Amino acid sequence: MQDQDKMIDAFNEQTRQFFEPMRKLNSLMLNNMEKMTQYQMESMKRYSQMGTERMRDASEVSDAESMRDFGTRQTEMMNELSKQMLEDAKAMSEMSLEFKAELEKLYAESGKQLAEQAEKAGQAAKGGAPASDEPAKATSQSTSRKR
Repeated sequence: MQDQDKMIDAFNEQTRQFFEPMRKLNSLMLNNMEKMTQYQMESMKRYSQMGTERMRDASEVSDAESMRDFGTRQTEMMNELSKQMLEDAKAMSEMSLEFKAELEKLYAESGKQLAEQAEKAGQAAKGGAPASDEPAKATSQSTSRKR
């Protein structure tokens, strides 16, 4: 019964190790998606507020002088919008580069783990592993030898 418990524990550990890189990858992708979505929502809010302000200003135009002032503010707003769009593009680019670096790090860690697991499996196959790590023999094999 104790051998069976050890086998189940070993299987559970192997399964956990197998799925761990996928869990980390999913977590990384989800965190990145949340961060990018949040930033885009904030950007959209800023752009919407700018547009609403422009419409309010346009509705207050009543004569030539207010039209001139509106035109001047419109030019300033376009410069501000252009500057904001460049800042947003830069921020999105930085987030993408950060995600890429984290992804590369995760792949490197997963590759290292996979190599270590393959090495352990190779050693176990050659008989270089400790006796406690050896797989249990099937019952049919041991009873067939007794016959």
